[in-house]
Amino acid sequence: MDNIFAERQIRRDQESLQIWGKDWTNGLTVAPSAIVFPETIEEVQALVSYARSESIALVPSGGRTGLSGGAVASQGEVVVSFDRMNKILDFNPQDRLVKCEPGLVTAALQAFAQDQGLFYPVDFASSGSSQIGGNVATNAGGIKVIRYGLTRSWVAGMKVVTGAGKILDCNAGLVKNATGYDFRHLMIGSEGTLGLICELDIQLMAPPSPQVVMVLGVPKVVDLLSVLKCFNQATELSAFEFFSDLALQKVRTHRGLSAPLASAEENYALLEFDEEDMAAVERAFETCVQEGWVTDGVISQSEAQAQGLWSLREGISESLAPYTPYKNDLSVRVSDVPAFLQDVDRYVTGSYPDFEVCWYGHIGDGNLHLNILRPDHLSVEEFFHHGHAMSPRIFELVAKRGGSISAEHGVGLLKRDFLSYSRSDEEIEYMRGLKALFDPDQILNPHKLIPANAIVKS
Repeated sequence: MDNIFAERQIRRDQESLQIWGKDWTNGLTVAPSAIVFPETIEEVQALVSYARSESIALVPSGGRTGLSGGAVASQGEVVVSFDRMNKILDFNPQDRLVKCEPGLVTAALQAFAQDQGLFYPVDFASSGSSQIGGNVATNAGGIKVIRYGLTRSWVAGMKVVTGAGKILDCNAGLVKNATGYDFRHLMIGSEGTLGLICELDIQLMAPPSPQVVMVLGVPKVVDLLSVLKCFNQATELSAFEFFSDLALQKVRTHRGLSAPLASAEENYALLEFDEEDMAAVERAFETCVQEGWVTDGVISQSEAQAQGLWSLREGISESLAPYTPYKNDLSVRVSDVPAFLQDVDRYVTGSYPDFEVCWYGHIGDGNLHLNILRPDHLSVEEFFHHGHAMSPRIFELVAKRGGSISAEHGVGLLKRDFLSYSRSDEEIEYMRGLKALFDPDQILNPHKLIPANAIVKS
């Protein structure tokens, strides 16, 4: 490696190993052997060739905001950080295409789009630190999926160095390309197990109309779908988010925020919609109140107020960090959300009555973030032992409804051995076959995504 990279591009000190060797996942061993910072696709290709010859495992690292251990190096791997491959390489205004490197931070892409009078719609609370390459590798979603879709919808092309050391130029920004297999979509969501993404063509769009934000108090979780249906008939929503009263309490305490409504409710919905649809939205709100689905609501009157309401939702994850939560990122069909929430609540509170269950998520697309908070009397190790014991039962409830054990953070190391709750035996075998084809020496992000041995589903 020392022949490939300059001294400034390699770190082996313990502090660096601990910083770049992990992501936001708690409770996993962090033990990389080195961190490397490539600056060109040629360096990445040379690194892969060297790693193959020396049987060295490589773990790609972006903003490290994942919650499934996908960027954790736990067995002496070399971490490949794309922090220095962070440039915008080209912009074609006619095609509305940005060519960029994988280490570009999401917020930087959003800002660039705005400077061009355009819009990059994929957004999440971690936009200030997450990187485009990592977003693509996990097919990240976020808060506006209900209207704009996942990261997948905005990737027009990419260059990838496979585990065989080959450079694939996938799709090259074309809108239409009907020439067989689209390897671009194979790489999206593959969590760096097939190839290292080194360059991306990202599609931008015209900016939306001015947006308005509304927060509603919803007494019964079963009424959330009625509220969603009612507002969907009135406007094309940009977001429909959900958080529990416990989540609101935590974020208010953490950030010193005021209550959005005069009285507390068990559940809250946050909506974003086009300002021009205000009259129809107000009628929908009146209907929801008359039906008893909603007790109260508040609507933003300025951009600052809109941001303040969004902070109630986007600040939740940060506010829960001191509780060392056991997290699960799950999805079911939208129609199954209320029943699924109740199923999980009954199981957790019935089996572990001293555990607090904190819910929030993108309910408009069926994506729920389950956070179980650690009680003070349990050590982190004891608590995560219980968390791991709970996961199979929770995943059974997911599988019962045909859902996914990971909605937007990938499978990584944490959920690898539970993949059969979302994928069939046949699918997993095909995944193993693809891994062997693109990464014949099994050096790219090993021990992630694909179960190593037998399926554990009961």
